[in-house]
Amino acid sequence: QAQLVESGGGLVQPGGSLRLSCAASVRGFSFYIMGWYRQAPGKQREMVATIGTNENTRYADSLKGRFTISRDNAKNTVYLQMNSLKPEDTAVYYCNGLSPFGTTYWGQGTQVTVSS
Repeated sequence: QAQLVESGGGLVQPGGSLRLSCAASVRGFSFYIMGWYRQAPGKQREMVATIGTNENTRYADSLKGRFTISRDNAKNTVYLQMNSLKPEDTAVYYCNGLSPFGTTYWGQGTQVTVSS
């Protein structure tokens, strides 16, 4: 059973930056498609960014240029660098992993609050 553990969330002022990390306890991490999703209060969960096995990336259109997803297969970790944060980025951020067998795993989420 895979386990994903997020860290790095917190309170940040508008315009600030945060770096989220997701440590994956899985075999064959490099074969997983990894992603970050977020869910704001009263809203549906939405895709933030994904990164494939060949490190190809995909972003929500509204976040391009501010957020960067990356992975370190040697550390079984995926990152989300978030810059120029806005109050509307406030949400619980979830790590997601899709195994080569089609099984999806979720982390427990980490809260990001952007407020002055």
